[in-house]
Amino acid sequence: MGERVTVFGAGYVGLVTGACLASSGHEVRVVDVDRRKLDALATGVAPFFEPGLDSLIFDASADGRLRFLHPEDVGTPDPFCFVAVGTPSTTGGAADLRHVREVIGLVGRTGDRGTV
Repeated sequence: MGERVTVFGAGYVGLVTGACLASSGHEVRVVDVDRRKLDALATGVAPFFEPGLDSLIFDASADGRLRFLHPEDVGTPDPFCFVAVGTPSTTGGAADLRHVREVIGLVGRTGDRGTV
């Protein structure tokens, strides 16, 4: 099996990234704060349409290469992490990086030395 990867964020970028990595043979955990989204993903249904995504999710989940978790259930992040959380615009139009900083802080506190 390939590398172990944690993808933070189950939106367009994170979910597609996680599903593609899992379909390429990696062991992937996709982490999101929305429990309803996680429940739907666990059944193999994406919250948006992307051609072929549902079958990638279903197949990789059935093979045990793709799992969906809430941040409270992550424990130690995997050696490779992708941060694909939302960056909504602030009232001034800049990117709100609060969620990115939260994930980086979590990885910094709980990740092993050398986590990428």
